[in-house]
Parts: sequence; C-alpha cells; structure tokens
Amino acid sequence: MIEQYMEYLKQYDGPSITLMEVCGSHTAAIAKSGIRSVLSPKIKLVSGPGCPVCVSPSGYVDQLIHLALEEGVTITTFGDLLRIPGSRMTLNESKGLGAKVEMVYSPMDVIRLAKENPQVRYVFGAVGFETTIPVYTVLLDAIREEKLTNLQLLTALKCMPPVIDWLCEGGAKLDGFIAPGHVSVITGSSYYIPLAQKYRIPFGITGFNPKELVAGIYGIVRMCEKKEELLSAGKVLVKNFYTSVVTEQGNTRALEKMETYFEPGPAVWRGMGNIPGSGLYLKPEFSLYDAGSRGLDDDQKINKACRCDQVLMGKIASKECPLFGKVCTPLSPQGACMVSSEGSCYQNYLNRDN
Repeated sequence: MIEQYMEYLKQYDGPSITLMEVCGSHTAAIAKSGIRSVLSPKIKLVSGPGCPVCVSPSGYVDQLIHLALEEGVTITTFGDLLRIPGSRMTLNESKGLGAKVEMVYSPMDVIRLAKENPQVRYVFGAVGFETTIPVYTVLLDAIREEKLTNLQLLTALKCMPPVIDWLCEGGAKLDGFIAPGHVSVITGSSYYIPLAQKYRIPFGITGFNPKELVAGIYGIVRMCEKKEELLSAGKVLVKNFYTSVVTEQGNTRALEKMETYFEPGPAVWRGMGNIPGSGLYLKPEFSLYDAGSRGLDDDQKINKACRCDQVLMGKIASKECPLFGKVCTPLSPQGACMVSSEGSCYQNYLNRDN
C-alpha cells in the first residue's frame, strides 16, 4: 500500500499543492527521510513555526539573562534555549558576565535543586506548545506540594491554532497542513476542525516515521483533490492518520490541568510579531510562581541579514537565506532556526544532500 502511495505522490500531475508542517519533529523527520526528493514537483512541503524554541522572542531570552545576573538567582532550562540569540547575546554567552545558568534534562530536576539549595532562587525557563505544557503543570503541582518558595517559572508557552489562523488570515498560500502529531496527542484531532471549516483547508495528523509521513501526505493530497466534493457532502476536512496515539478528544486530563493553571493571552512569536490569544500564562491566583512572563515582547535580530522570520512563515526555504551554510551553521547559528535540533535550518543543513 505504501508503495502505491509513493507512486501516486511521485506521479501526481494535478494542480500545484503546498503543504505546511507545523511540528518541529515533523520538520526533522521530513528532512532526514528525504521525502521531498520523491514527491512530484507539483507537491511542495514547507516548514512553519513548529519549533517552540525557535519562535521564542529575543525579549524572553533577555529577561532570562537579566534574572541570571541578579544576586542569588540561577536560571535552569533545556540545552537548546541556552544558544538562542537575545537582542545582544545568548544565555551561554551571558555566563562570561557572571550569569548563573544550569542546563537540566527534565523540569523535575529543578525540584531537587530547589530543595537542596533553599538559599538560591531558581527560575525555570519554560518554553513549549501544547505537547510540553502538561509537564509544567506536573512541575507546578510538585512546587505546591513541596511548598517551595524559591522556584518560579518564566514561561514562553504557545498554542498552535492562533498562529495557523494568523498565517491563513495573512494570505499564506497554503493548500493544507500536516498537523502536529505530538500536540494532537494532547489536544485531539477535533482541535483543528474550526480552522478547517473557516478556511476550507485540509488538516491531516500523521506520525513521524517515513511510512506514516507518506500515508499522511497522500491522504492530505487526496483531500485537496476532492475538497469540493467532501465539503458538498458535509464532510470535515480533518483526518487522523495517527490513530495509534491520537484520539478525537485528546488527553482530557492533561487539558483540564492546563486549564487549571493557565489562561490565554497575546504572545510575540519571533519574526512574526504579536499574535492575539496565542500564548498561555499562569493565572493571577498562581502569580507567586511566575517570574514575570507577560509583556516580554522585544524581538530583535543580532544579525540583521538573518531571514529566520521568513523561514518560520514558510515564505522561503532555508537555503534562500544569504547566511545559510556560510556564516550560519549549527556551530555558529545566527538565528533561532539554526539553533534547535527541531529548527528547519538546522535540519536542512544536516540533511542538505537529501
């Protein structure tokens, strides 16, 4: 069956179709698998804003650095975030100025640090989409249970539907979306129905191995071809090709916990500006655990020639940026898309022969 799907996609000769994936793991999987090379020239895959580290604005990094330079404060976060450019430097570079920064592998590692060092104020840099936000609710539960007063979060949490809405509203020339698989485990496939109805555009949730991706892309292409027929029959242009882990309603327990702690608000996406309702922030009743996450809307480039903003919106491919593969490499990233292992420039650099 997969061979038939691949042959169909290779031989496709209908109207041109552009599909966008909005999941960093999909970006990595597509780049590694070389799927683009076996598609018809009339099927184009573009990468969207699917990497949470990549879309965190410079103002957020600047605030982490500001806190790390304060007496008695230590920033803890994941490795990718240490290398994201702020308006002047990265968290890693700020260590040379005396900033206290520690990399952790799990948010729960910070609980141990805070308990062992009560004299230190720890701030965890929490970035992510709906996939990782439930983990932060577990962290918040633990902070409250342990009655820790020296641990807070500085958040840059974002939701997928508002940015997809923003892209479509802004006239992005897209015919369908490869919906984020990991996000959909939490949110469920029904999450995309309002967008599919509003813009009359197909959404397909797919897995991450080459066979799952081929099956998903084939399914979305077929929905694009039969769109008017499906709409006339009252069908919804959302299809779940990842039924082994994604359900229609998602993880209701995780969604309830997210709603307990967080509320929506405007958020700045790197290179794209302020998108209403796209961020999640701790509710006022939990402000004790917030290190000042709201209003971090500065968004500057260190290298003005960097075109990560256009890459994130699917307007250009990574190779069209004048810095790509020259001054901008994984060892010397000039923009956010080259820093994270889920960034489109990082993956396209590593897999540029595919």
